[in-house]
Amino acid sequence: MKVAITGATGFVGSRLVERLLAEGMKIMVLTRDTDGARKVFPSNAYPNVEITAYTPTASGSWQNEIANCEAIVNLAGAPISEGRWTTERKQSILSSRKLTTQKIVEAIAQSTTKPKVLVNASAVGYYGTSENATFDENSPSGRDFLAQVCQDWEAEAQKVTDSGVRLVILRFGIVLGMGGALGKMITPFKLFAGGPIGSGEQWFSWIHLDDIVNLILRAITTSEMSGVFNATAPQPVRMAELSTTMGEVMNRPSWLPVPAFAIEAMLGDGAVVVLEGQKVLPQRTLQSGFTYQYSDLKPALENILK
Repeated sequence: MKVAITGATGFVGSRLVERLLAEGMKIMVLTRDTDGARKVFPSNAYPNVEITAYTPTASGSWQNEIANCEAIVNLAGAPISEGRWTTERKQSILSSRKLTTQKIVEAIAQSTTKPKVLVNASAVGYYGTSENATFDENSPSGRDFLAQVCQDWEAEAQKVTDSGVRLVILRFGIVLGMGGALGKMITPFKLFAGGPIGSGEQWFSWIHLDDIVNLILRAITTSEMSGVFNATAPQPVRMAELSTTMGEVMNRPSWLPVPAFAIEAMLGDGAVVVLEGQKVLPQRTLQSGFTYQYSDLKPALENILK
């Protein structure tokens, strides 16, 4: 099987490439930065990885290349929680997801040989934020900026079904691994200055990096999977519990909270990503028969941090 991947050099994408190669698959990396991608996947070490240049928000010859792929995994999107949400940045967050997905679906529609499946990322931001509500795949969408981004993102992906292609949408929670969001939280704990962010009452819906990669693999290879699945662990926690558990695993105190105003000063409107949250349960994911390696937070952190 040959799989095309956008966002392949990122935190999740690079681990996914390794996992799919271990399964004997061939990979087409769609990237804006071919030189950078070759540094991540040098040809002598990755003979089954093909690097293809693309402009994610524009039609082009790259669209013809994916005709030879049996599956497409779309992980592309500008980072959400890095920097203030200026008008320009909000537009980048939306267009990098919506337009990239639109062009992938366009390429599939125009191709005479179509892939069997499109696995498209989304996010639990779809549901909006709440300290009290519990969400699953059947819950309605929220009304804030991120919820709207996810709605527009998913709406573009849904159009691929008009071409008879199976669609799996994975609504990502916070992915835990050595890097990503967790990587930014480790340093304060190492300096004995760790603690909860904001009130500590906000929900933290997470998933271990190995589990998200295995879930993507399952979505590619299991023809019965279609529709929306929450890519979160079955046991979400509140921010205070995350902080306490990190302290226990790292043998460090968890006593110095990061005040909300400090996060808001750095991120502006983007602070909502860490100061507010949602309790998201993977109901359909569990019903599909997917087995988590890490259902509980402490074993997941022990695997990553030790």
